[in-house]
Amino acid sequence: MPPETTSPDPKKLTQKLVLLAGMMTGAHVAIMVVLGMRLGLYKALAGAGRLTPDDLARATGLNERWLREWLRGQAAAAIIDYAGGTFELSPEAALLLADEDQLSYLGSNFLPLPQRAAMVDNLMEAFRTGLGYSFDERGAEAAASTEGMFRNWYRQVLVPTALPMLEGLVARLTTGAGVADVGCGSGLALVEMARAFPKSRFHGYDTSMHALHRAVANRDDAGLTNIDFHDPTTDPLPSDASVDLVTTFDCLHDMTHPEIVVAAIRRAIKPDGFWLIADINGAPTFEEQLGNATTPMLYAMSVLSCMSSSLSAPGGAGLGTLGLPEPEMRALVESHGFSRFRRLDIPHPINAFYEVRP
Repeated sequence: MPPETTSPDPKKLTQKLVLLAGMMTGAHVAIMVVLGMRLGLYKALAGAGRLTPDDLARATGLNERWLREWLRGQAAAAIIDYAGGTFELSPEAALLLADEDQLSYLGSNFLPLPQRAAMVDNLMEAFRTGLGYSFDERGAEAAASTEGMFRNWYRQVLVPTALPMLEGLVARLTTGAGVADVGCGSGLALVEMARAFPKSRFHGYDTSMHALHRAVANRDDAGLTNIDFHDPTTDPLPSDASVDLVTTFDCLHDMTHPEIVVAAIRRAIKPDGFWLIADINGAPTFEEQLGNATTPMLYAMSVLSCMSSSLSAPGGAGLGTLGLPEPEMRALVESHGFSRFRRLDIPHPINAFYEVRP
């Protein structure tokens, strides 16, 4: 028998139409935000007061007609203020879109969007085969765009706020300790720690060759000599319980086999060592997660990036963006011999932070 059909509810149809129209609007406006960042338009507008399209064209050397269309779209989206033929970027919007040194800066979240969207054709094949794509398979741009997402947190929070929360750690780093950043990416966390603690030795581990190439460049640009980088597939973590501090920043859920990595960390860390974890602050159940306004974005990020990475090898764990909420994280580390687990009170819009001890 054919399935029963029901007539659509006109009210619900209108609600879904409004919902989807808003998403479509947001997607198109987000592309314009990326364009504005790449062209330096928000920086040109920041602090400049009210400008006409001609004013902005003179300030940037760009074409007035194209700027006029972009400005009007930004004003229609309420990102830029408009009055009497002039456009202005408010101080509040400038903090979010123009000042790269602010913790509130959102540019690093917008800039990866074109690269992620370009993965759609490849991801159609992933849905058929079950295999995702590693960060390196997404090209050098993936490493470059990921680099900025934690930069300001590393610079402004990691050393002055987060590390002192681990009792006794700063004193050990000051006199000289061994540190391993697993999933180090482009090495920005290591640069900040190595600069603050010159008597300590820092090691970064990552399987992305694009990220390691950027990490070496970032280290050399900073003029630091107490950082080394390693490809763990050929140069793994030490297994002699010699590491004072291990860090994993926003990467465990991306790994194909996080349980292998956790076991390696347990072998590497000293009996009185520290492990500082940052990972996505997911709810314990999907039902609880549904109430979070960022959930749709986080699941989209998972398909486009995180789950794709964690399924990029046969048998991958496939945890995805929201795959390691606190109960699962605790169970994962305790199953590999860690006995102490504590959530740290570090405010962050996306991540939770944990101190783990042997």
